[in-house]
Amino acid sequence: MTAISVSRLSRYFRIYQKGAGIRGSIASLFRRKYTTAKAVDDISFSIEEGELVGFIGQNGAGKTTTLKCLSGLMYPTRGEVSVLGYTPFDRKTDFLKQIGLVMGQKNQLWWDLPPMESYLLNKEIYAIPGDRFKKTLGDLVDLMGIADIIGVQVRKLSLGQRMKCELIAQLLHGPRVLFLDEPTIGLDVVMQQRLRDFIRDYNKKTNATIILTSHYMQDVKELCRRVIIIDHGKLAYDGALSDITRAYSDRKILTVVFGKPVEKHVLAKLGEVKLFELPKARILVSRARTNAVAQELLRDFPIEDITIEEPGIEEVVRRIFSSHHA
Repeated sequence: MTAISVSRLSRYFRIYQKGAGIRGSIASLFRRKYTTAKAVDDISFSIEEGELVGFIGQNGAGKTTTLKCLSGLMYPTRGEVSVLGYTPFDRKTDFLKQIGLVMGQKNQLWWDLPPMESYLLNKEIYAIPGDRFKKTLGDLVDLMGIADIIGVQVRKLSLGQRMKCELIAQLLHGPRVLFLDEPTIGLDVVMQQRLRDFIRDYNKKTNATIILTSHYMQDVKELCRRVIIIDHGKLAYDGALSDITRAYSDRKILTVVFGKPVEKHVLAKLGEVKLFELPKARILVSRARTNAVAQELLRDFPIEDITIEEPGIEEVVRRIFSSHHA
């Protein structure tokens, strides 16, 4: 079953531009200049129920704008959007009861109240039966390990503690679709890993459809089999994470351990030397020449070990962005 369907979605903003200084202010009283910013520009994709999809893009690429259109917080300029069979911006109650939105850079809990007060408020808003609320809250609190802080004012909690509490608030009603916008931003590596583990387990146990945006590629690599890459409002890639390197990288990395010292300039004739710390070196070569270069190294150099690898996902994504800006 298709949970999310997006067809030619666009969201444009009209931006006022004022000239500098007093002269610019006076001129704007008589004639205003506007430009159109295309935050999202004619993108299409669909996501099946139960998928956990990574949504990748640089700052200003249009990720958050897309999520706001999918969750009904923003009207699209044009195009069609369907989530669980609903049109999001109709904001129907039945639709809102089936989605959750967590924004890592925005606080959605009451700042001066303990998280428990916000949870009780959500219980009433979403009309969650008492028994179900108690069980779900207990399970989530135990899973997150926050039993000792749900009675503490939100403003007194650390960033990591707040993020856990925010996530629980959006899961109490058991959403079928969950939008996670930078959920691990600003967290230390230990807390990031715990949240990743939680998100993975929640997806498996509930079969919820999840869209995850993150600047941390580790989040995406650990959680998502499929990624959608958006750049300057345009769809740059939609497919399996494992296929990105094959689709967008024309080079491979040869890591070599030498038995005797070699000269860097000699290796440079074979490819781009990315690392030269004897006895180890790393050489970037074209995909087509990989076998030939490996054979030459084994034949002409004192090799103790050699491995051939695909470039890291971070490098490939950077190349995708670079190719779109060229």
